[in-house]
Amino acid sequence: MIPINYYIILSAVLFTIGVTGVLIRRNALIIFMSIELMLNAANLAIVAFSSILKTPDGQPVFSGQIFVFFVIAVAAAEVAVGLALIVEIFKSKRSIDVDQMSSLKG
Repeated sequence: MIPINYYIILSAVLFTIGVTGVLIRRNALIIFMSIELMLNAANLAIVAFSSILKTPDGQPVFSGQIFVFFVIAVAAAEVAVGLALIVEIFKSKRSIDVDQMSSLKG
């Protein structure tokens, strides 16, 4: 059995890579992929922590896995809306560079 520390370290590394991608890159698609990486890192940590929870009679608790299912559903909706926005911005600007989107301010 793999210790929980390994899962938490992997989750922290993935989250750090995601934060770095959001802060450094200027391509909107890369930023969305980095956000998804951060959500998946958080999901890994949630499942790792929920795996150590047990009921008083020793049965596993699946509340972490259920919560992760809802996070994945929200992430899928976020991707659908985000990609639709990127397509519309690309149609009007012919670029998806984040620095050029400042003209969208009202």
